[in-house]
Amino acid sequence: MTQALRKNPLAVVRAFALAAACALSLLAATASPTPTRAQSGRKHVPTTATTGKATPTPTPVVNPPEGPIAEPTAPAKSAPRRPRGTPPPPLKKPSQDSKDGDEVDEGDVVRIASNLVPLPVSVVDARGRAVSDLKLEDFELKVDGEPKPVAELTHAETPVSIALLFDNSASLNAARDFERQAGVRFLRSVIRPVDRAAVYSISTAPELSQTLTNDVGALVRTIESFGKPTGATAFFDTVAAAADYLKPEKTRRVIIIVSDGTDTTSDTDFDTTLARVLAADCQVYAVQTGNSDSPNLHDLAGERRLQEFAAQTGGAVYVPRSHAELDRAFAQIATDLAQQYVLSYYTPSTEARDGRFRSFTLNVKTRPNLKVRTRKGYYAPKG
Repeated sequence: MTQALRKNPLAVVRAFALAAACALSLLAATASPTPTRAQSGRKHVPTTATTGKATPTPTPVVNPPEGPIAEPTAPAKSAPRRPRGTPPPPLKKPSQDSKDGDEVDEGDVVRIASNLVPLPVSVVDARGRAVSDLKLEDFELKVDGEPKPVAELTHAETPVSIALLFDNSASLNAARDFERQAGVRFLRSVIRPVDRAAVYSISTAPELSQTLTNDVGALVRTIESFGKPTGATAFFDTVAAAADYLKPEKTRRVIIIVSDGTDTTSDTDFDTTLARVLAADCQVYAVQTGNSDSPNLHDLAGERRLQEFAAQTGGAVYVPRSHAELDRAFAQIATDLAQQYVLSYYTPSTEARDGRFRSFTLNVKTRPNLKVRTRKGYYAPKG
């Protein structure tokens, strides 16, 4: 065969070509259909199925080699990460009321650094007549003995939110008809269309019998629907509940007590109740019922409680002994509420937020013979 190949060189070329073709066929038949990962640590670059070109976006690295790796570029709308415990960026922050992630500049955020303390003020002359021609500069306010500026003065045309506490306990059996008349006369003589009132029943536990409304008829029907007085007297608990109920109202807040002031079963004591009344910026007026010349029927402790509530909050106590005196008492309350001044005092931002009581002293410096009645102080906010 060797001699034949030497005599025919073309046959040699054909033989080599045939051998090469067989070798290529064998390699194609035995090759793996998918590429295998090299063991050298190099990474396969992913390609797209349609073009076969490398994708432009980075993919997560599996088992990365040692050494630093550059962080992938975050999408444009993603919030940057910050270490745990660090404060948010100081210049911009999302608004709680904004939608779709809107941002608000720090300069647009209003921060309340002071606290408004309203002072309802009643001023009368030596004969007890209301004085209604005073101006802001006529008043002098001291807080804990130090002069303080008064921001503004308004008259009492502003609406009033009233809680009428109607004693519905067994302690007032003897004066039941008198007290019912007192509640009805008060509502009909004091409530204006812009005002609202609620009715509480003082009994074994506080009961909100009628929510705030300006419907005098509904209020009167509530009182007239009360049955025979029964049960114990949770007087302090009811006063505290009324103060808490009125506290959210953005009006003058007044508690009218038609009772003898007796308490027999409250969980709240007098000091705690008074603190809650002052914290709610409520004025307390009292029409004391159950009055008698007999010491056995006269609750001296209850009378002192009513007087203290009124004195601390700028209200007044009336002790009528007849229907005529009752009419005058409610007429005086109506006049008082209609001719009040409301002074606005803003606590300074530097004041300690310690929750302590700050005492008020208010005078009419331009007319010293006038009698001023207002709240005795306020509780500073905490925190």
